[in-house]
Amino acid sequence: MKHVSILVPQHAVLAAVEDPRYMLTMVNGFLQDSGHPPLFDIHLVGTTRQVELHDSRFTVNVDTLIDDVKKTDLVFVPAITGDLHEAIEANRSLYPWIVNQYRNGAEVASLCIGAFLLASTGLLDNRQCSSHWQTANDFRIMFPDVTLVDDRIITEDHGLYTSGGANSYWNLLLYLVERYTDRKTAITAAKVFAIDIDRTSQSHFIMFRGQTRHGDEHVRKAQDFIEENYQERLTVDQLANLVAIGRRSFERRFKNATRNTVNEYIQRVKIEVAKKQLEQGSKQVAEVMYDVGYSDTKTFRQIFKRITGLTPVDYRNKYSRQHP
Repeated sequence: MKHVSILVPQHAVLAAVEDPRYMLTMVNGFLQDSGHPPLFDIHLVGTTRQVELHDSRFTVNVDTLIDDVKKTDLVFVPAITGDLHEAIEANRSLYPWIVNQYRNGAEVASLCIGAFLLASTGLLDNRQCSSHWQTANDFRIMFPDVTLVDDRIITEDHGLYTSGGANSYWNLLLYLVERYTDRKTAITAAKVFAIDIDRTSQSHFIMFRGQTRHGDEHVRKAQDFIEENYQERLTVDQLANLVAIGRRSFERRFKNATRNTVNEYIQRVKIEVAKKQLEQGSKQVAEVMYDVGYSDTKTFRQIFKRITGLTPVDYRNKYSRQHP
């Protein structure tokens, strides 16, 4: 039997506490229905017996205090809500326990922006991590030693698991169910919970928001120019001349400030505009392509798919009511 500890931290999202408990409880039932014993011994774990969530609208009664859990096999770190800095500070007493459990052989899974709490333990340093794309800029500023792959639904690195944004954590739950049981049980869970199994990317959900809280006014001026002139064919030399900085120095400062190369940033701005036009559905793909400064269909399609995970036509069909 696998001992599972679902943490109930301060500022937790209630659904991210209940959903893993519900999923694993149901999986125990699936196993019993097929003639096997239940696998998961599930406990809600906290630093206090009761944890008030969502401005005290809900109270969670934990099963066990962390000091009473000497050994566990799997730890869930739920998503958090509200001010990220406050949430990290409020849960500092959990971090040594998480680290100790991991060093004693437990696996640890964070759900959505629960990655901020997991990263606060130091366990994700020099490792890859997924989280919600909306908080990607904040995450990179707060945890520069962690490699955030914000297009990925799931990352796994030496027993540390993280998931993408919001409901993406259901895919991590399925992944863990398959890891601890088998493919057949995971498929059963996917069908019962109506989850698209094996979904690996959240790229087409991402709304690009360039990192601007960096303090480099020359880079910010270049960013503003890109966003105001996305329809033009912009070059690195043109932008370097605009801010009167040598090309090599400009490229280095731009990458340090925005976490994107200059060309990556230009492409992302253009594709974000293209996405919005395709969502409106009033233009053909070729028109949108020309509107955002591309003239070669193959190049536009390749860049669009690399950034969003979908072709322009597939993206329009998925998000435009005019093209069901």
